[in-house]
Amino acid sequence: MAPPMTPATFLAALKDEGVRVVEVGSWRTHNRNSKGAWGPVNGVMIHHTVTSGSARTVEICRNGYSGLPGPLCHGVITKDGRVHLVGYGRANHAGLGDDDVLAAVIAEKKLPKANEANTDGNARYYGFEAENLGDGKDPWPAAQLDAIERVSAAICRVHGWDAASVIGHLEWQPGKVDPRGFTMASMRDRIERRLSAPPGKTPTPSTPEKELPVNAKELHEAVWRRDAIPAPTTASTHKTNPTWKAESYFPEIYNQTNRILDVVKSLAKEVAALRAEVAQLKKGA
Repeated sequence: MAPPMTPATFLAALKDEGVRVVEVGSWRTHNRNSKGAWGPVNGVMIHHTVTSGSARTVEICRNGYSGLPGPLCHGVITKDGRVHLVGYGRANHAGLGDDDVLAAVIAEKKLPKANEANTDGNARYYGFEAENLGDGKDPWPAAQLDAIERVSAAICRVHGWDAASVIGHLEWQPGKVDPRGFTMASMRDRIERRLSAPPGKTPTPSTPEKELPVNAKELHEAVWRRDAIPAPTTASTHKTNPTWKAESYFPEIYNQTNRILDVVKSLAKEVAALRAEVAQLKKGA
């Protein structure tokens, strides 16, 4: 728990970490402080924007839209890895979230599953929106992931936090899915490695396994629970269930295997009977 950095300290910390910063208008004084608290701060929250086009994305995050005034974050991380500073102070990015999650972030312990929305996150978190459609297909360029890692490490370094103080929106508020396309666990690994090196210096590379953009569960989801596909015309449920998910093939393969085994058993009996007949014919010859 700490008071927020001044805008000057915030900007210097990002630059010291090697972040490519773009200052947008009067970002230092653009905020929602008149609507509520800003601080004490406890962590960093990462989002995806569900938008495409960097200029449009930055404009939306700075100005907001009907029903949700801007700024919608403190920095917009575009696909080229630049961080556009659009506001500083209270921003409409985190909304209400789980107080148990906040307690875990403060203690830098394992996060519980968010199941409540009872705590003001806009007062407690620095927020960064990353330009991405959020459909699980839009790619996350290396430069963009590097920028997420750097801005998070820069803030943690100033406040003396470790990577456990960096969370995704999906870990804060029930029903949220962002950021989608990489895991926060893998990002926290990256941030922790960066914090082990001096500001702006490249940390020791991790093993390839730790650099994977998805974990085993997400890989399973991507392969076996993707969009529906046509059922094969040879399938027993072709007419009653014309579209499948890939995992539908498992019971079909199981059923087909059992049918094949039944046929093999029947053929084996017929072969045995034919052998017996041939043996009898040989004896009578």
